[in-house]
Amino acid sequence: MGVDLRELIPDDAKIIIEDLRTLRGRVIAIDGYNALYQFLAAIRQPDGTPLMDGSGRITSHLSGLFYRTINIVEAGIKPVYVFDGKPPELKAKEIERRRVVREEAARKYEEAVQAGDLESARRYAMMSARLTDEMVRDAKALLDAMGIPWVQAPAEGEAQAAYMARKGDAYASASQDYDSLLFGSPRLVRNLTISGRRKLPRREEYVEVKPEVIELDKLLSKLGVTYENLVDIGILLGTDYNPDGFEGIGPKKALQLVKVYGSVEKIPKPLLKSPVEVDVAAIKKYFLQPQVTDNYRLEWRNPDPEAVKRILVGEHDFSAERVNAALDRYLKAFRENIRGEQKGLSKWFAKPGKQG
Repeated sequence: MGVDLRELIPDDAKIIIEDLRTLRGRVIAIDGYNALYQFLAAIRQPDGTPLMDGSGRITSHLSGLFYRTINIVEAGIKPVYVFDGKPPELKAKEIERRRVVREEAARKYEEAVQAGDLESARRYAMMSARLTDEMVRDAKALLDAMGIPWVQAPAEGEAQAAYMARKGDAYASASQDYDSLLFGSPRLVRNLTISGRRKLPRREEYVEVKPEVIELDKLLSKLGVTYENLVDIGILLGTDYNPDGFEGIGPKKALQLVKVYGSVEKIPKPLLKSPVEVDVAAIKKYFLQPQVTDNYRLEWRNPDPEAVKRILVGEHDFSAERVNAALDRYLKAFRENIRGEQKGLSKWFAKPGKQG
């Protein structure tokens, strides 16, 4: 779910990216789980069925990861994927909520298929998407074969990506969720992995989804708040660690309360009504001091085309013709945009350590 800050972000606090090459030469730390879920949800048959290989294993995530990464590298961007580790205990309720939603969506999907309602079937199928450990292992293996670095976060991938951006090892973090801003990422790139033409739910209309960059300092200045205040606003609205939020508090009221009282802790208790007990101090501390690691190294290694084909074509029945054509594009882009810019290797390396 993540925190919903959409209504509080003015147009002049974000930059719409008309051409990905605007970010050429930038290292972008991509929230791996978030990207894979986007691929699982979006890359499906008309009835919502995901792509599968001959053994019935889902491959939508691999298709999205392969082709989207090629597009990103062709634009001259240096991607690094960051994967979730063990979720904090604070997230237990949200994880259970998501499980229930997926199970209910799976039930409604079957009903929609039986009724011949393909539009509803596709919608419920997207909601029931589940990322397994095997899918994540396959994704990491594909990235290794493509020479793209990945980092294993000790806990939340978004927190690790934001930390890497704060350190200067990445220009920005990329995710669909706004939580990256609460974790202190100086820049958040949204729509990086899902940009393009997208159909509106339950309507025969399409919209062009474009990447956008939200700058944290500019956002704070426009709102007239501090970084800690932004975390306070997120807690009032509801985060993965208190998904219910507080009753009757929307974006505008949350901003007003924080400005009037200075912090979430100073807001009078009678104004903060919640169906469950909320440990505000613990949630705020986690956003300000999340569990992260310096044990990574960012290195874009030479791709191994045969390994890519072994994974996609040999193991998962992708079209050899399509994969070969895509690899030709990728190798050219990698040679020109990654290897060609590595004259001063220190620019693209983090502190020595173990990668992913």
